Amino acid sequence: MKSTATRKLIVALAAVAGALAAMPAHAGKTLDAIKSRGQLTCGVNTGLAGFSAADSQGNWSGLDVDVCRAIAAAILGDGNKVKWVPLNAQQRFTALQSGEVDILSRNTTWTLTRDASLGLNFTNTTYYDGQGFMVPVKSNVKSAAQLKGATVCVQSGTTTEKNLTDYSRANNLNLKPVVFEKLEAATGAYFAGRCIAYTTDASGLASTRNKEAKDPAEHVILPELISKEPLGPAVRRGDDEFFAIAKWVVYALIEAEEYGITQANVDQMKSSTDPVVGRILGTTEDTGKLLGIEKDWAAKAIKAVGNYGEIFERNVGPKSALALPRGLNNLWSKGGIMYAPPVR
Repeated sequence: MKSTATRKLIVALAAVAGALAAMPAHAGKTLDAIKSRGQLTCGVNTGLAGFSAADSQGNWSGLDVDVCRAIAAAILGDGNKVKWVPLNAQQRFTALQSGEVDILSRNTTWTLTRDASLGLNFTNTTYYDGQGFMVPVKSNVKSAAQLKGATVCVQSGTTTEKNLTDYSRANNLNLKPVVFEKLEAATGAYFAGRCIAYTTDASGLASTRNKEAKDPAEHVILPELISKEPLGPAVRRGDDEFFAIAKWVVYALIEAEEYGITQANVDQMKSSTDPVVGRILGTTEDTGKLLGIEKDWAAKAIKAVGNYGEIFERNVGPKSALALPRGLNNLWSKGGIMYAPPVR
């Protein structure tokens, strides 16, 4: 049996733990800097339709772009308060490490080496992808197994280049990589006929075919996927406060889709009696104080870009120019693996 003194100590410690758990988050240096400048700096692709690309007026759009807009809205109340920093594959990690950008949202694969050795943290997977091959229809190539000895255009400094080497060796294909530093150079060489095939993530193949081919129907994406490519944003290691914000904004967008909260009905849903909806939108509980932002942070993010399903459909889904199926990126309750921890 515990002594009276021991029981009192346990009660006191429990009270302290409860008080600490309820304390507002300490604002980290990244959050302070964002609030001070009134702008989120977001590292994006130099131009990948559906994920991050600018039009002739300099307006950015895409799935990765919407992630940054949502975070800006959650922190600053305005999804347009973003400075876009286009980065190629070689520049992207240095830009994040040096502080040139607050977050990298640039179709980047989450791997052990990157996660453990580059001084950054991946926040979530925002698109589950896999590497594939594109070939001209006239080549009559129907399968990656038919590419033995073929030249393959690929961008350097990417997991794509390493996956290509691994796949070639494992399947005794003797593929011959033709390597380019810039994405535009790699795709340009493929369309000019310098390579029999072009390889990157399947979503990138669809984007490139749609955007750059003179006639998209003249190019086919082969059925094989040769890798797992979980794509998602990354932030600098050492700032847990901003890491939590970036992570939970994305999770809130996924939760919003699951509970039927959309860009159009978010204000109406604030009167919902569903306790989960109340927590997400900040009408019944203030989760924002734990993140160092306003209580309606998630409502602002959803209002700015919609829920995850809306973001997917608008940018890369079956009705978009890329016409990609939802597949693995559907909610876990609808046959996919997109799953968010509870916002509570």
